Amino acid sequence: MKITYQILLFTASLATLTACASDDDAPVVLPVQAQTVNNLPADPTTPSSTTGQPPLSTGKFTLYNLRDNKTVANTDSATNRWDVGFRGTTVIINGGAVRSGQGGAYVHTGTFEELTAIPATATFAQDQSATSLAIPTGSGLGWYNYNSTNNIITPVPGRVLVIRTGDGKYAKLEILSYYENAPATPGATSRSRFYTFRYVYQPDGSTKLN
Repeated sequence: MKITYQILLFTASLATLTACASDDDAPVVLPVQAQTVNNLPADPTTPSSTTGQPPLSTGKFTLYNLRDNKTVANTDSATNRWDVGFRGTTVIINGGAVRSGQGGAYVHTGTFEELTAIPATATFAQDQSATSLAIPTGSGLGWYNYNSTNNIITPVPGRVLVIRTGDGKYAKLEILSYYENAPATPGATSRSRFYTFRYVYQPDGSTKLN
């Protein structure tokens, strides 16, 4: 009887330890956090030194890594180290026939907060050429509207860029302003080609975005 009692006690203790170990080893799933990027230059123009000539620009994209929240040198443009690039109103993705990464994107209609997961029916496009891009260019087609009367670019309300990154992860990105210091009402003197945007990057490779 004593031996049987000791065996039962040992078995119960082992089960308790195993349960505790399982609880301790269970992965802790933390919500992903939104990041805000301010005044990211997207090939801003500078006045020409020659009177009557158009403003000068470099023609280069500003490449950005969403995982690390930092810009990437143009010398790394042929790698998967960057995810999204900005030049003027054009946004490129690191994926497709003209890119080396695994990226893709589509324009989601809805609010940033409500997009908590990528829909199973979502279709990601890729950049196929300089004129065939995952994020369409042109007023009302992609992320922005253009007002020809006052020459102002404004983000389309309720448009979110859903991005598959250069290394195959997922993110959502909302452009908030195209002007330096994100003025509430940009005007003729506002300096353009400076993006302010917020984004959520999911590092675990899932399509969950909150």
